[in-house]
Amino acid sequence: MIKLKTKEEIEIMREGGHRLAVILSALGGLVKLGVSSFFLEEEARRMIKEGGDTPAFLGYTPQGAVRPYPAALCVSVNDEIVHGIPNEEEKIFKEGDIVSLDFGITHRGLITDAAITVPVGEVDEQSKKLIEVTRRSLEAGIKVAMPGNTIGDIGAAISAVVKESSFSLADDLVGHGVGYKVHEDPYVPNFGIKGKGEKLVPGLVIALEPMANIGRSAIKMSSDGYTIRTRDGSRSAHFEHSIAITEKGNIILTQ
Repeated sequence: MIKLKTKEEIEIMREGGHRLAVILSALGGLVKLGVSSFFLEEEARRMIKEGGDTPAFLGYTPQGAVRPYPAALCVSVNDEIVHGIPNEEEKIFKEGDIVSLDFGITHRGLITDAAITVPVGEVDEQSKKLIEVTRRSLEAGIKVAMPGNTIGDIGAAISAVVKESSFSLADDLVGHGVGYKVHEDPYVPNFGIKGKGEKLVPGLVIALEPMANIGRSAIKMSSDGYTIRTRDGSRSAHFEHSIAITEKGNIILTQ
C-alpha cells in the first residue's frame, strides 16, 4: 500500500536527504587507488553518527534475504551492480575501476536513499560513457516525475536515454517508495509505457535508481546473498535520488 508523506515529513526528509548528500559526496571523494571499501564503510558510519542520524541499511533484511544486511554502505565495483558488501581484504580499489556507492540514512525517523558511481583514476572511454549515460537517465526520469504523470512515464524516460546508447538496463532491479521503510510501494521500474502505472500525486516519495550495464541485461546473485552482478561480467553503473512529488512539481531530497 502506498503511504503518502505530509508536508512536514517531506521537510524532515529534505533535511535528512541533504545530510546524506553531503556524506555521499565526501565518500565519493575518498574513492582512490589503494583505498578499501571497508575504509569507506567506517567513514560512512562515523559521519552518520556525527550528524546524530542512523544508517538505514545496517541490519535491514529485505524480502527474500536470509540474513540482515551487515553494513551501512553498499560498495559495488565494476561488474557488481548493487548491494556489494564492503570488506577490507577483497575490495581494494585499482586504477580504472568504477565504484558505485549506495546508502540510506534515518533522520528523525524518516529514511532517504541515494547512490553515485565514481571512477578510480583514469577509466576507459566506454566506462566514462556508461557513467554519463546512467546519470543522464536518472535526470530524465526526475524531469518527468511530476504530479499527474505516471510511474510508466518515469520508466519510459529512463529507458529512452539508455536505449540511445549500446548499453542495457539491469533486469529485475527497480526504484521504490521510501520514507517510513527502506523499500515501500510503489515499485518504480526503469522501463515503462507513457501514461501507464500509478499516478504521481503530491505526498508521494520515491527513489529513482537506474542501473545500466555495458553488456547484457541479465543478472546473477553472488554467494554472499546480497551482491548482484552482471551475468556476463560486464561493468555496471548506478545513480539514485530520493524525490518528493509536490503540488508544484518535485523536490530532489538527496542533493
